[in-house]
Amino acid sequence: MSAFFDAIRTLWSQLIYAISHISVFDVIDIIIIAYIIFKATQFLTESRGGQLVKGLIILFGAYLISSWFGLVTVHWLLRRVMEWGVIALAVIFQPEIRRALERIGRSKLGQFGLAGRTDEEQLKASIDSICMAVQSMHDQKIGALIVFERTTSLGDIINTGTIIKAQSSSQMVGNIFYPKSPLHDGALIVRNGKLYAAGCILPLTSNSNLSSQLGTRHRAAIGMSEVSDAIIIVVSEETGKISLVQNGTIERGYDQIRLREELYRSLLQDEQEHAEDGLFFKIKSFIDRIKPAKKEEEKNDEK
Repeated sequence: MSAFFDAIRTLWSQLIYAISHISVFDVIDIIIIAYIIFKATQFLTESRGGQLVKGLIILFGAYLISSWFGLVTVHWLLRRVMEWGVIALAVIFQPEIRRALERIGRSKLGQFGLAGRTDEEQLKASIDSICMAVQSMHDQKIGALIVFERTTSLGDIINTGTIIKAQSSSQMVGNIFYPKSPLHDGALIVRNGKLYAAGCILPLTSNSNLSSQLGTRHRAAIGMSEVSDAIIIVVSEETGKISLVQNGTIERGYDQIRLREELYRSLLQDEQEHAEDGLFFKIKSFIDRIKPAKKEEEKNDEK
């Protein structure tokens, strides 16, 4: 019994010693590792990786057992499998890894120094005209798929369609999605408030848990939102329902007023924040602060 208490006292002494010698950098180190573990767990929960990790744990357990019991051939085979497993994991998780890196790139850290600014009035006019066209297509049950590009460049998606670079108008949007139009089956990409490209092909989502009521347009919209930060409008050809898709989630049942409010909130506020984080905005603000001081100095020199 005394040995047990001695062990407890020793462990307690070691714990007190370790705590008393922790520096600020050790705390930062622990927080970073905890955050990485949390994000990795969240990533595995949200992706297909959960079941794969279970398989890897079983494989590693079999590797240890084969070593303990001297199963030479099995141990050799499992070791080779695990050596090549890193490459296999990179291939299997390629979509998830790409999505994670894109999220990092879309963060404020990734966007620092690269932001410009879209004309706010032009973007507002574009949102108004598109919402008007969407309401008209809702009334006529005409299918539509409209993608608002944000910080993630959609150049590879644009290359699958036809570049039009047109000023936004409800008539133009209606003509693009008119059922007999050659571009009506694809997506319309809106860049910097302009109708930039039409007839574009979007990646379909691999999520197998979606409702069977969602058609190809909705699945393409969700797939696009999973690999970018774009906001996508979908009008159902069967029911005329308006849906908004972003960050892999879909919300249905919008009308023109609610849709415009949501786009204003997301796109205009996002544009303002994005611009204020940019290098060009910071340089302009710095110059604007310097100018009054220089003018004051010039006046003083003249006197």
